Amino acid sequence: MEYAERLQQMIDESENIVFFGGAGVSTESGIPDFRSVDGLYHTQYRFPPETILSHDFFLSHTQEFFAFYKAKMLQLGARPNMAHKKLAELEKEGKLKAVVTQNIDGLHQAAGSKNVLELHGSVHRNTCMDCGKRYTAEDILRSGEVPYCTCGGIIKPDVVLYGEMLSDDVMNRSVKAIAAADMLIVGGTSLVVYPAAGLIEYYGGNKLVLINKAPTGRDGRADLLIPGKIGEVLSKIK
Repeated sequence: MEYAERLQQMIDESENIVFFGGAGVSTESGIPDFRSVDGLYHTQYRFPPETILSHDFFLSHTQEFFAFYKAKMLQLGARPNMAHKKLAELEKEGKLKAVVTQNIDGLHQAAGSKNVLELHGSVHRNTCMDCGKRYTAEDILRSGEVPYCTCGGIIKPDVVLYGEMLSDDVMNRSVKAIAAADMLIVGGTSLVVYPAAGLIEYYGGNKLVLINKAPTGRDGRADLLIPGKIGEVLSKIK
């Protein structure tokens, strides 16, 4: 059976699907991932991206942090691709119960998904570190070299930087959703970033689907393994 037919059959037989995705979900929208050949880890900066995107660097080199952040992380012109759209359709049909994502771009919500659990936060939420006033991603993009609140405080994006803890609430809700799922679709993630990658261990069913361009360390555990782009694969689903 061709993989698209098998995937369709598994979806048809499921009532509680959860999708867990990473950067590869958004590359088809033009947002660069981190680890591929043309990803952020392979571009040249004075500091490595993982250093720039760390809590300590944000505090000690705030201007340089925002120069990188605005140039590389705020891709506000990006639009949802077929993966985002198909997942939103599955949720609307009542099949998909949750999207658990490592992405911070908000494209799942832009496509219409409602129950999106953002493990690493979102560029669309920004908060003054002093008074708590909220700002949009557009506000950050239009700001000076460092975005300041009207109160004078620095505005921090609601993204989980290296050295910061993931939200306990989001993690707990993700664990609960995955543990209750009768089908888990994992796509566009290398499954190497922890603790997020460990979430797959909470799935105990027999319909684990892995969709990724490159091999992952969990390929042997998949009930259906599909090499390829997530958008192209999901576009074949009815």
